[in-house]
Amino acid sequence: MRDQRAKMMGEEKIGSVLTRLAIPGIIAMLINAVYNIIDTMFVGMLNNTSAIGAVSVVFPMFMLIAAMGQMFGVGSGSYISRLLGEKNKEQADKTTSTTFFTSVIFSIIFTIIGVIFLEQFLVLFGATDTILFYAKDYAKILVFGSTFTICNMTLNNMIRAEGNAKYSMIAISLGALINIILDPILMFSFNMGIKGAALATVLAQMISFIYLISYFILGKSYIKISIKHFKPSKDIYSEILKIGAATFARQSLASLSLGLINVAAKPYGDAAVAAMGISLRILSIGIYVVFGYNQGFQPIAGYNYGAKKYDRLFEAIKISLKTTTIFTAIVTVVFIVFAKEITSVFTIDPEVIDIGAKTLKTICLLFPLFGFQQVYASLFQGLGRGKESFILSASRQGIFLIPSIVILPKFWGLYGVIFSQVVADFFTIMVTGVLALKLNKSLKEEEINSIKIKDKLGYE
Repeated sequence: MRDQRAKMMGEEKIGSVLTRLAIPGIIAMLINAVYNIIDTMFVGMLNNTSAIGAVSVVFPMFMLIAAMGQMFGVGSGSYISRLLGEKNKEQADKTTSTTFFTSVIFSIIFTIIGVIFLEQFLVLFGATDTILFYAKDYAKILVFGSTFTICNMTLNNMIRAEGNAKYSMIAISLGALINIILDPILMFSFNMGIKGAALATVLAQMISFIYLISYFILGKSYIKISIKHFKPSKDIYSEILKIGAATFARQSLASLSLGLINVAAKPYGDAAVAAMGISLRILSIGIYVVFGYNQGFQPIAGYNYGAKKYDRLFEAIKISLKTTTIFTAIVTVVFIVFAKEITSVFTIDPEVIDIGAKTLKTICLLFPLFGFQQVYASLFQGLGRGKESFILSASRQGIFLIPSIVILPKFWGLYGVIFSQVVADFFTIMVTGVLALKLNKSLKEEEINSIKIKDKLGYE
């Protein structure tokens, strides 16, 4: 990390540093969320409920692709932040290069598997006979572009780890904006339909990748990517997986959960599958903003923890909890009050609108506490606490959601599907509270021990 970035994260006022690093992440993730929504809106313009359902069915598969990129990106990003806080640039360079080239290899393997078992994946994720036709057209193109998606997520996290959140924001924004521009051109002007939506995504990801890799090739980065630094080792992979595995588990379980939601909604028709997808895309606006904020919070937490500046760490936690909670509370009110109007933007099908509005109102019930859960999930990642990070990462979208999806619909039908997320949220918040109390106590003890050591050595 350049000296000015180290000074920023370790010395400048926490509130201003959080703002500086969080805003680019928020903007980038918000643009991504808007892209997801606009992409669904364009598919909705086909006036085909099965096509909208296809987007919902393919989304869990796309999340699996993203899970691979997040595993490498978040895992390496957390480790790199701590290494830079410890002034260990050599190991940071080795970690950066090893992570990137490993992600390329795994992305190629993932693409081959995805192409071979495409139809099986789509059926597993809830495709009906009428949806499957459109889902295959959409998914096939996305799978071929998965290398760009995985590498982009890896590179973005590494760039944020060295404190350049702005460049990462531009890269994500560039890809999303190009996608939005290409969607109507390819779908309608070239008459490609849902295939055009998929191709627009892949082309946008490719351009974003070129922009990201140029950051390292042109020497703009402090940490380096090069073959000479490609040093696969047990230590590096262990550190990456300590945090990355938890992220992969969260994303993979979220993918499985969304697939199960589609499967559970499948008996109620294409309209139910489409409505579930629409309501979750709408809520993703609030979710992505919190994720974006935490992209700024996590490297600050990791850096100051590595530098043993506990007062700055505690201040960052306090500000982040307050900020995200206020935001999620506002989002909840807006989405509940205007649920039907917002859902109507995506479709003219009255059945989809009715189910979608009910779903949106329900899944927002505990959303005001989403910020609390995510701040601590990011904090555990930033501090390198793999066990706790895994538990929180897997809880909301896996450990508690999957049983809810399997059990509740048997008793309450479609309403059981709709309420499954609320039940999962409740138990996740309880677990977060317990782990947060333990972490705060542990950090206080570490701070006291650090002060004693400094006093003993004669430090100020």
